[in-house]
Amino acid sequence: MLFHFLVSLFIVAASGDPINESLGPGDDNFISRQSAALLVEVAGTLDKVRPAILEPRERALALRLLDAVLHDTHAPNREAVQHFYHARIEAAVKQIEESRVAEGMRIWKLYNHGFVVRTPSITIAFDLYRGPAKFRWDGPDERKVVDSPGFPLSDALAQRIAAQCDALFISHEHRDHADPVFAEAFLKLGKPVVAPESVLQDTPQHARITHMKREAHTVQTLPIQGGKINLQVVIYPGQQYQGKGVPNNVTLVISPEGYTFAHNGDQINDPYPEYQEDFKWIDAVKNHHRVDVLMTNCWSNDLLRMVRGFNPQLVVPGHENELGHQMNDRVPFWGDEEYLQLNLSEVKAEFPTLRMTWGESFHFVPKREAR
Repeated sequence: MLFHFLVSLFIVAASGDPINESLGPGDDNFISRQSAALLVEVAGTLDKVRPAILEPRERALALRLLDAVLHDTHAPNREAVQHFYHARIEAAVKQIEESRVAEGMRIWKLYNHGFVVRTPSITIAFDLYRGPAKFRWDGPDERKVVDSPGFPLSDALAQRIAAQCDALFISHEHRDHADPVFAEAFLKLGKPVVAPESVLQDTPQHARITHMKREAHTVQTLPIQGGKINLQVVIYPGQQYQGKGVPNNVTLVISPEGYTFAHNGDQINDPYPEYQEDFKWIDAVKNHHRVDVLMTNCWSNDLLRMVRGFNPQLVVPGHENELGHQMNDRVPFWGDEEYLQLNLSEVKAEFPTLRMTWGESFHFVPKREAR
């Protein structure tokens, strides 16, 4: 399977039309060929060296090589990038369809900050997104929006993912987290979609979305699997501040087995230190709930303080390399921490941290006692 995938990358790289018209045709075609060649190396390494908490150097280098490919301004329109992305998500979907969990949880990372978590009894999805059909490009004179119709996953693949899950949690209204196609796929199957009131407000889905109370530390119940299970859920009243204060659900799920996993969407308290209200509950999460896994955006400011508030057994970062953003805002696996004023490296020094990219998964069995 890997052999045919790699061969097809070279085939698509040889095709003709310019992707970035600001480059000469020779340079543009070279970038396409180089993307294909580098993705061959990335795919081969990631398939051989799987995600691990103690990350092998070979794997770290493969992720940095992936950063280099995805920081081509027009990467979403490179056929090799599209093929690499689609192939990895299709492989993940096949694994979701075929695998079961006897103990602990398996965590799949799909695109951006989208995750699927499966325990022996439930399968829960967060912020599923097919990928950008447009991306921002900082051209020489002005910022432009460029169409990338070949990048998003197909509606059929979204429906296959929805068929395997029991519920979808959407953190906030931004399109790289709130995908109407994924929402509709769940709702058509009679599966709950939980989100703040502002999510998909002007769409036919809005009236069918579940709006749970945004209340710190309070356990609520959500019927899933046709009412067979009343899932225990906490919806923390988060925000993506950045001057606007977009409501952002930070969701904590407690599985019937007692496993707990949280997803923080785009929680950020920026500008700092003006918007610190949410730290009143963030700092106290660990005093109310044991958290086994925290799936966190990699670029939240003062991320170490946030992680300390949850005190998880495992941290899984997300939101790297969002290709809908302009190149300098696609946060790379290498971090760019000094420039972006981030501290994920400090989190890694204090908490077990697992890095994954598109389509990868990890089986984690939490310790029953809290950290």
